Amino acid sequence: DVQLQASGGGLVQAGGSLTISCAASGFTFGDNAVGWFRQAPGKEREEISCITRAEGPAYYGDSVKGRFTILSDYAENTVYLQMHRLKPEDTAVYYCAAMYSSSCHRYYAMEYWGKGTLVTVSS
Repeated sequence: DVQLQASGGGLVQAGGSLTISCAASGFTFGDNAVGWFRQAPGKEREEISCITRAEGPAYYGDSVKGRFTILSDYAENTVYLQMHRLKPEDTAVYYCAAMYSSSCHRYYAMEYWGKGTLVTVSS
């Protein structure tokens, strides 16, 4: 049974930083693609980033390029999203997701999803 758990969300002031994490059971991150997505109230889900061992960070959405960094600790089977220079528009529920693929080429077709962690950026 595959389970993904995102954690580390919270309230942060605009301009601040926050790192959220995604841990998995029943799924090995090191062999596969892991991504971060977010969904703000009333908006569609947005792809944030994706990483594989073979490609490294393979994708960043335009809205977060230069501010967010996806990192992996495959020994701990955990993937992180470092978020810097946060803006109120970054407020959303952040989800991690994974799929059985060594490439992020089809990152939008993730197979497994965690429950999400809420990030709130105050102005």
